[in-house]
Amino acid sequence: MAIKYVVTSGKGGVGKTTLTANIGLKLAESGKRVAVVDGDLGLNNLDVLTGVENKSVFDLSDVVSGKCRAKQALVESPLNKNLFVLPSAHTLTSPEISGQGIKSAINSIEGLFDYVFIDCPAGIDLGFHRAVSCADRAIVVVTPTITSVRDADKVISILKSYALSGIEVIVNRIRGDLVLSGKSLSETDIENTLKVEVLGVIPDDDALSSITFGSFLGDSGKAIKSVTLKIMGKNSRPYDYLKKYTGFWGSIRKELKRRL
Repeated sequence: MAIKYVVTSGKGGVGKTTLTANIGLKLAESGKRVAVVDGDLGLNNLDVLTGVENKSVFDLSDVVSGKCRAKQALVESPLNKNLFVLPSAHTLTSPEISGQGIKSAINSIEGLFDYVFIDCPAGIDLGFHRAVSCADRAIVVVTPTITSVRDADKVISILKSYALSGIEVIVNRIRGDLVLSGKSLSETDIENTLKVEVLGVIPDDDALSSITFGSFLGDSGKAIKSVTLKIMGKNSRPYDYLKKYTGFWGSIRKELKRRL
């Protein structure tokens, strides 16, 4: 049976949907069967990022209403044959889909996959609770800013009221040059504040938004790979986002970043 993760955040704009898609793709490339479910009703982009925007016939609302089975609504991503998408409803308003309906849909497909990732809407409204109620574990995406960490702390306190087997944090868009100069929170600062284990760190990298062109290499690709290895239970160190800013050449890179 699949391990079901909800990917959430305290606030919008932290890269939650992009990370969901990328983690799903990396796991699929490792030979795992993965389903990503768009739990963000109305404001959904997971289908775009995974390349199935124009390929879906049914969506989550059709499954919940009984128009089709969840298996029929799954769409294979052109990025990898092991990655499937359960698209969200584009026109239905949030109250029209119950949490129990979504949970039943996800439970009906969990036997087909190794992992199911539910992309949760930002905030702590109905959509959040609907998505969390379907999951076994939670990943909270946070950026290294005070406001993001504060909102994540509120989300984590609510997550602890659910019967989840684990809550972890991914620090996204972190910049080594700013951390070393004391102008940004480090992953250690965030871990100590939230008192939740940091699953991984993702450096600030424009390539992370290029999933529609297929899998990418570079810093962000290495960081995502480290995260997926840990999800699979393998001993993997978090990506070293500070390395390129240490030593002689690192100091030059840091100065160039500062001037830019």
